[in-house]
Parts: sequence; structure tokens; C-alpha cells
Amino acid sequence: MDASLFRLPVKLLGLAALLLSLPCAHAQNTSGPPPAATPAKIPQLFIVGDSTANSSGQVLGWGTPFAKYFDPAKILVLNRARAGRSSKTFILEGLWDKVLAEMHPGDYVLIQFGHNDGSPLDDAKARGSLPGLGEETKVVTPPNGQKQTVHTFGWYMRKYIADTQAKGAHPIVLTLTVRNIWPGNTGKVELGPGNYSLWSTQVAKAENVPLIDLTTLVAKDYEKMGPAKVKTLFGPDTTHTNTAGAEINASFVVAGLKALPDHPVDADLSPKGKAVPPAPASAVFVPVAHTATKPAPSPAPKK
Repeated sequence: MDASLFRLPVKLLGLAALLLSLPCAHAQNTSGPPPAATPAKIPQLFIVGDSTANSSGQVLGWGTPFAKYFDPAKILVLNRARAGRSSKTFILEGLWDKVLAEMHPGDYVLIQFGHNDGSPLDDAKARGSLPGLGEETKVVTPPNGQKQTVHTFGWYMRKYIADTQAKGAHPIVLTLTVRNIWPGNTGKVELGPGNYSLWSTQVAKAENVPLIDLTTLVAKDYEKMGPAKVKTLFGPDTTHTNTAGAEINASFVVAGLKALPDHPVDADLSPKGKAVPPAPASAVFVPVAHTATKPAPSPAPKK
């Protein structure tokens, strides 16, 4: 028998020892900081909110037809709004964490809450947030027995903005959709509920992020139509739109995006989106960094 066959295991052992002595690239990488997040292949546009943005059946949220205003080869519209949620419960139920896990640098996030934030703090659904913009909190115990520390609407909105910016993405705040409620005989549609559109505007300005005043855009359009025509845009209640109503709301969101001076998504629009005229400049808030500044006047010559 050839003696080299008995020497083969020894050679293999030597080779194994050599491989084990080499530095392990994987072990070295795990000791350092994790690699930075990389942008998605195409930008993503997220919608976070409630049923006025995402619902189906007899009623339809504006986020469903909204996707058709964009070219899916250029930007991915992800409607993550969820019916019945408030600025508080969207976070407490982990829905916001799921959005953050999907988010990449350069993405856009449309943030719209308020319709459910005026609900009770401690009933079975426990959807309500504290009114206002401050830092105050309140500890409540809903029927499930699990204590909650409830913050103000403004606190939750600031968290959405800060978390989005920490991911390198771009937050854009929206005021609320308009309900089919016409107080008195004034011909003016309700701008409620509550002060949530006002607070959304104040948060956006304080945090210096873009805002689209969807409430004002839609209300002006409704008032031109009148109560009888507007009624045909809603489902069985005064809050949720049907397909035609959702289309109107979606078109105004697109109009608001096109009114922003840096035109964040103009290049990503479909032919349908390109056909939408931009909203008036008064319907958006432009962050200070994007506002054109006029040069200071020269001092008058001394006589």
C-alpha cells in the first residue's frame, strides 16, 4: 500500500490549523459600528394616519387613489395608515416602529392625525391623546388594566417628525380631511374636529418642517360645491369619503406637494399627477431654510 495515503490526514490537519490561524473578517466587522443604512433603490413615500387615509368598502381613504398619481418605477407609495388609530395608538400598537423599520434615507413621510385624538383616554379603545402641544402627561388605566402614560397631541407629532429625521427621511405634516358638517346656515363647512389642524400647523412651524394645509384646500372646494354636492362624496357617515371623495382629497395632497418650493416629488409623478395644478403658496408652510431671503437694503447715504 502507498505510504502517502497514511500521510494525507496529517496534511489535512495542517491545512486546517493554517486556516484557523488566519484573521476572521466576520469577527472583526462585528466589533465595529454597524454599517450605515443605505437608501432604497427608489424613494419611498409613506402615509401614516387613520381611516380617512386608509379604508375600504363603502368608504375609501385618500391614500388608495393617491398612489395612481405617481410613477411606480420612480417612487413607491406605501399607505401605512390604519383605521381607528390616533397619534398615540399608532405608536403604542407598534405600527410606527414597523414603518421606521421600512424607512430609508431620502424617503418621504406624510403625517396626518387628529380625527381620533379627541376620543376618551381610558375607555376600551383608549385612543385619546392630551389636548395641546405641551410636555404634560397623564397616567391612565384602561379597562384592560395596563397603565398608560399619555402625552399631548403635539408631543406625539414631534416624535413622528424627530424619528423620521433620525432615519434621514423627510417628514411632511398634513392637516385633517374635512367632514361633511355644515354648522348653521352660513354656507361654511366645519374645519374641525377640535383644534387638531391648528396644532398640526403649529408643530410643523415650530419644528421647521413642510406642511400642507389640506383642511383649507378641501374646505374651499367644498364650499364652492355646496352641501348637496358634497354629500355625494361621502359614505354612510359625515367623516369617511367614498371613491369620488377620496379622489378629491388625494388630488389636493398632490397639489400641496407640488406647491412646495423644492418640488420634492415632481420628478416621480405619473401623467395623472403631472396634470394636477399646484396649490396656492398660502396652502403650504415652507421651512425657513427653503424661504428665499431678500438682500437687506443699502443704508441711505449720509448727507
